[in-house]
Amino acid sequence: MTSPILNQIGAVFIPVSDIERSKNWYCSLLGLPLDGEVLFGHLYVVPMQGPGIVLDSKIFTSESVLKVPSFHLNTEDIDAAYDYVKASGAEILTDIEHDHWFNFKDPDGNVLMICRC
Repeated sequence: MTSPILNQIGAVFIPVSDIERSKNWYCSLLGLPLDGEVLFGHLYVVPMQGPGIVLDSKIFTSESVLKVPSFHLNTEDIDAAYDYVKASGAEILTDIEHDHWFNFKDPDGNVLMICRC
């Protein structure tokens, strides 16, 4: 039987406590305009190339915070990305490992990863 489920990722949901603050933080991190609309009072779809990121304040609890990265953001310059995230005030969790990746936290404590592509 052929599966009706596509082998594609549509979006990754990230639990956030304050949708406006998180929208602004993620857009600033990614160099995106801040003019996007919050949907239904609790969702913000971050405009991405490829699979999407959906910030959702309705699903936020302290237990739902991502304790390990569920995905990684790409960069071509891992050193510049590290310096940029560090300058943003985000909590850096690792040094640049194997000249390839590092982990940090968003304002709610979700663990994110950036990898050199």
